[in-house]
Order: sequence, then structure tokens, then C-alpha cells
Amino acid sequence: MRKHIIALALSSLAGPLAAQTSPQVTNDLTVNMTPQQYRICNDRPARPTWMDEINPREAYKVLTLMRLYELRAWQAVKASGDCGCDVRFPSWDSASAEYEERFLAFSQAEHTQAQLALRNEQNQFTADLRDLCEAQGNW
Repeated sequence: MRKHIIALALSSLAGPLAAQTSPQVTNDLTVNMTPQQYRICNDRPARPTWMDEINPREAYKVLTLMRLYELRAWQAVKASGDCGCDVRFPSWDSASAEYEERFLAFSQAEHTQAQLALRNEQNQFTADLRDLCEAQGNW
């Protein structure tokens, strides 16, 4: 049950980086773990298992990795001019390795600061990226 609650909480915070399977809560309080359907790029790579199994008190670690993954993907789109699904949603391996090297030992407060810095960096080119991806039908 804890895994389902974590997945639900993180999927509501994650925006475009929601989990591969997103729990759907119905009125009868059952949870349906059907595969997440996205508006674009439904064949996204599965995120690291630990992200769905983490203690809720450490969910901030997941959010940092998600921000890092999204930033690196957007940088790749910008550099290549290609907003294809394989560029926009690459394997998690590189971002995971960078997260472990740079952020794993951070405190919760340091994670919060890192998330803000990653988001600020991403915001610097969001408008251009949106225009590019919309033109390619992949926003």
C-alpha cells in the first residue's frame, strides 16, 4: 500500500515525468496499476525501481533525479534540434549516474536547493524548446 501512495503522490508532482505505471484510485478505494498513457511518447523508458520503492520521507531524492533527468533531456533536444521521443525521453542511466555522483549524499535542504537550481537552468530555454517541439508535434 505504501508503494501505491508514494507513486500517487509522486505522479501528481511529476508533471511530464510521471511514473510508467500510475495508480488510479476509484470511488471504491481500489488501486488500478494500469500502464500510464501519455499524450506523447508512450514508450518511455522505465525509471529506476528505487524511485517507486523509496520511503516517503525521502521522496525529495526522487524529485531531484526527475529534475536532473528532464534538464539533461531538454539540453539534448536543444543541442540536436530533435524533439523525437528517444531524445526527449532517453534512458535514465546517465542521469542516474550523475545523480549518484553529485546529489546522493545531499541533505533534504540541499536537495531542495538543487531542484530549484535545476529548474532555473531549464527555464532559461523552455520557450525555445517548446516552439521546437510543438513544430515537430511532440510537446
